[in-house]
Amino acid sequence: MTAKEAIEFTLKAYKLNVISEYKFHPERRWKADWYLPDYNTMIEYEGVMSNKARHTTVTGYTKDCEKYNAAALMGIKVLRYTTLNYHQLVADLDNLLSVVLKAKV
Repeated sequence: MTAKEAIEFTLKAYKLNVISEYKFHPERRWKADWYLPDYNTMIEYEGVMSNKARHTTVTGYTKDCEKYNAAALMGIKVLRYTTLNYHQLVADLDNLLSVVLKAKV
């Protein structure tokens, strides 16, 4: 199972409302890999290990920074994962869900 497949599997296991390839910006064509509308959170998989990884070039990395900064300025939380840290998603989701539950109490 690839890291991206593991992320998708984890999101399904949590039974969250997830939108794949969500166009989050009103003017730009940017899309979040996954968006959790109930938590206003986007999840990005940085495929730095793939042959076509634009994330590894200065231009590509800079464009990603613009995208993530725009999301943050819109109030969207951004969680980013690679093949080395995707296993952290479970702990991050648990943290996100507990913070939201505490805020509702």
